[in-house]
Order: sequence, then C-alpha cells, then structure tokens
Amino acid sequence: MKLTKGRIVDAGMAVFAEVGYHHLSMRQVADRLDTHAGSLYYHVRGKDELLALMADRICRRAYDAGTEALAALPSTAGWPDRVHAQAAGLRRSIGEHPGGARLLAESPGMLSTGALALMERLLATLGDAGLPAEDGAVAADTLLSHVTGFVLQEQNQPTAPPPVTAELHADLCERFPLLMGPTFPRLSQDEKFTRSVRLLCAGFATLARPSAPGA
Repeated sequence: MKLTKGRIVDAGMAVFAEVGYHHLSMRQVADRLDTHAGSLYYHVRGKDELLALMADRICRRAYDAGTEALAALPSTAGWPDRVHAQAAGLRRSIGEHPGGARLLAESPGMLSTGALALMERLLATLGDAGLPAEDGAVAADTLLSHVTGFVLQEQNQPTAPPPVTAELHADLCERFPLLMGPTFPRLSQDEKFTRSVRLLCAGFATLARPSAPGA
C-alpha cells in the first residue's frame, strides 16, 4: 500500500496510544507501517511535525463535530448550550482516538490550525455571552483543559473497580461520610460531563457584562 501522510498519522496515533509522547519514535512508526524510517521523511519532517499533524487531526474532527452539534440546536438555544455543544464534540472526538487525550495533554505546545479554529469559535461564543476578551480567553482555555482532562480520566479508567470487602467499605463510609454517603451523586459519565460544563458556564456567566440598552 502506498505510503501517505495520512497513513503515517494513523500509525503515529496507534504507536502513541501504546507508548506515549516521550517514547514515540519515527522508527516505531515505520515498523508499524512495515517500512524504513527514512521513507517517512519524504512526507513528515520528524517527530514534532508528526505530533502536530496528529493533534491537528483530532482538533479538526472536533471542530466538525461541534459544527454538527451546533447546527442541531434549536434557534432558541442560549450560549451555554452552544458552549456545551462544542465541548461535547471535542470530548467525543478525543475519545475516538486511543491515547488522544494523552496526546493533547502531554505533547508540548505546537501550532495547529485545527486547535486555533476550536479556540476562535469558543472565544466568539463567550464574547456573544458578554464576557470581556481577557476573561473569555481564560474561560475558553479552562474549558478546553477541562474537556481534555475529563477524557484523559475516561481513557485511563480501569475496566473493573477494585474489589472492596464489606469491612473496608464500612471503614471508608466512616472516614469519608460525604463522599461515601447516600447524598453523593452517582452519575453516568455523560451526566457528569454535562453538569461539569454547566457549572463552568455558570461561573463564566458571573463575568459577563450586561448588554448596552438597545443592543
């Protein structure tokens, strides 16, 4: 099969999911493609460019997912709904790539027009909500970091919870009554994500400036 930049990115994503940022090498990617490492450099200049392409792929797909989610909203949807639609699209896109959250969280900052597009649209949404530019920038960065961290936890969750004896459970309930008690919400991951984004939006709303009369 012909070697292409797309296939190299595919292989890079697969290797990254197994070894992470620091252990990823072009040789490992080449081995995955059953070719020589030198062949990759006709398409990708090196590891940094490969990582940038991988991150950009995730962000571009997240942007497209956000576009679809925004289009599905009713015309009466408020800005928190638009923020949630974008956050949910990013969560879904990161989650579709094994190691996707690790890639965005662990790799150093690199120029990605896909990531810039996500940030630009989110800044516009927060600006429409009345947030000053300086607060909107921090709010957008906070939200994107939250989504990445949320998916990172999801992708690192064990397949089964650790075994807990009745004696240990009773001890935990006594030591941590708020956490272990019946009033602590037991939510699905989807419910937890939605509530977390809504809480962030509630905090962002306190920074919004009222619209001028007639605006």
